[in-house]
Amino acid sequence: MSARVLGRARRLLAMPDAWLDATPGGYALRVGKSRRTRPMLSIDETAFEQLIADPGLRARKGGGWVAREAVIAAPALPPGRPGVIEGVRIVAEPDGRLRPRRANLARSPIAWLAGRTDAEGRSWLEPVEVAAAERLGLEAEAAMKGPSLTMRWDALPRSGSGGSAFRAGPTGRVLAAGARVEAALAACGPARRMVEHVCIRATALQAAEQDLGLRRRTGKALLKQGLQALAGHYGLAGGQGTAS
Repeated sequence: MSARVLGRARRLLAMPDAWLDATPGGYALRVGKSRRTRPMLSIDETAFEQLIADPGLRARKGGGWVAREAVIAAPALPPGRPGVIEGVRIVAEPDGRLRPRRANLARSPIAWLAGRTDAEGRSWLEPVEVAAAERLGLEAEAAMKGPSLTMRWDALPRSGSGGSAFRAGPTGRVLAAGARVEAALAACGPARRMVEHVCIRATALQAAEQDLGLRRRTGKALLKQGLQALAGHYGLAGGQGTAS
C-alpha cells in the first residue's frame, strides 16, 4: 500500500460518517451509514495495521471501525523546570474516552511513588512492585492501540466466546493484550480499581483516592496491596499470589 493511498485513507477517515468495513479481500472505506454505500477506497491488512497506529481506530456501532476521537490539544506545562519533560499524557476516563492531560512525561505516578521514602528512609514501593506496575502499563498500552479501545477490560470478547465482530490479525493481538490486562487486574482483588487508576490511567495517588471515595492516605496501602498481588501474578520474585 503506497504512502499516497494511506494518506488518502486517513483523510477520508476524518470525514463525518466515514468508516472501515471488513471484506473478504481486506477492508472497504465507506462514507455513509449503510453497507450499500459504494466504497471510496479498499485497503489491505498492512494498511489497516497502520491506521490502527495512526489515527487509531475504535469499534463502530453496527460493525466496522471508525477513526478514534481526535485528541484535543492541551496547554503545555510551564517551561524551564529541571527534571521535567513537558507535554500531554493521554488518559482514559471511566467512560472509555481519551482525554489529554498536562503532564511531566518524565515522571509517571508510579515513578514518583517509587522515588518516595518514609521517615526511616525506606522506599514506598519495592522494585518488584514497580516492575509489576510498569509491565501492566505496557500491556495496557498494547491493548489500547486497537479498535476496541475501552477501559472496561472485562467487556472484551473472550477466546472461544463466539459472536466476536473482530477479525484475526492485529485486532486479535489487541484482544489478547486486553485479556492479559483483565487477568492482571482481576488478580489485584479489592485493590483492582486503585491499580487501574494509577497504573493504567496515570492518575495521581491523591486524585485516585478522591475518585474512588477513599479517605486521605488510605490509597497508598491499597495500591501497595494490589501491586504485591500483581507481582505475584506476573511471577516476580517477592510478589504475593499465583504466577501466570
